[in-house]
Amino acid sequence: ETLNSMVPLWQRAKKDVTQEEYDEFYTKKFADYEKPLSTITVNAEGTLSFRAMLFIPGRAPYDYYTREYEKGLQLYSSGVMIMDKCAELLPDYFSFVKGVVDTPDVSLNISREMLQHTRQLKVIANNIEKRIKNDLLRMQRDEPEKYEQFWNAFMTQIKYAIVGDYGVNKDKLRDLLMFVSSNEEKLTTLAAYKDRMAEGQKYIYYASGESVQRVAKLPQAERILAQGYEILYLTDEVDEFVIEVLEKHDDIEFKSINDADALPETEEEKQAAEKTAEENEELLEFVTSTLEGKIKEARISKILRSHAVCMTTDGALTIEMEKYMHRRGNVIPGMETERVLELNPESGAFNALKNAFEAGNEELAGKYAELLYCQALLIAELPLEDPAAYSDLVCSLMQ
Repeated sequence: ETLNSMVPLWQRAKKDVTQEEYDEFYTKKFADYEKPLSTITVNAEGTLSFRAMLFIPGRAPYDYYTREYEKGLQLYSSGVMIMDKCAELLPDYFSFVKGVVDTPDVSLNISREMLQHTRQLKVIANNIEKRIKNDLLRMQRDEPEKYEQFWNAFMTQIKYAIVGDYGVNKDKLRDLLMFVSSNEEKLTTLAAYKDRMAEGQKYIYYASGESVQRVAKLPQAERILAQGYEILYLTDEVDEFVIEVLEKHDDIEFKSINDADALPETEEEKQAAEKTAEENEELLEFVTSTLEGKIKEARISKILRSHAVCMTTDGALTIEMEKYMHRRGNVIPGMETERVLELNPESGAFNALKNAFEAGNEELAGKYAELLYCQALLIAELPLEDPAAYSDLVCSLMQ
């Protein structure tokens, strides 16, 4: 009776190996106390033959997001290991995958330098890349809870891979993306969002902030949600850059809730907005001059409904992008956002401002303008330049 055939696990037929054996191999071989989320086996035959056993971990290694982490699969030639971590077998965005590759088509005597440039290795790497992506999409479709676990562990790697190298990998990875949505505030893929789009909806809407709870309460979101449209909540610092690189999904453009043209506007609505802006031109100029150096301009808002004020920007650089660059210390002089103070002409706060200005009480009107500006900063989660002065301002208006 043969007790141990000494045949490596990856060379045995899949039907002859249990999932428990795969899991035990993974935890012992790669020093992980959690079993893998998925096991991928490959048995390719033809002009180039190889076997592979790949594992998608359920968590990121402690050193994964450090420079010390080394990616790569163990490379064997007919059962003899010739390289412990062959980095050329994995693209950077799938560097979390562990496993082994065994092929008789690579010589045992080949040098590491020659091995890295062999055609066989490139063919194997392309095959493995496709198998990994297909398995992730299968997991996303058939085992959503497992996929969410994978996503929470490795989403940073996928997102930065999309942003990096000028977006060269965006089409390979866009289907793997997930964002929290206003639809039950759960993670969703772009494909699922598209399938749920309301009749007549033209864009994929998104909003940015530091948490789902705060983004959901943004004044700018009110008009989009009132139409029954879904919003993607971007709460990771790189998310807006990802959307910027993607540009669209299946020919559907992404649209920020901050954009004035996010919803279609009738000719009547357009004329009414222009009339309101003209009627309040002097007031808007007063607010802009009062807040000189702090905002580009004050504007009658097309995006507010019940709220009095919000802060938006002109140009490609958004508030969240500016925050990101400040955290990274990458702010370039002259590259700051062009902030716009949006005012709701239907709000009581705007009426108070207008009444003070028209009564000639510019001191009071100036205080109201400063107060609204500070309120907009708070909503946008931007720091107040002088919290003590803001407190004194509020208290002075209460006297």
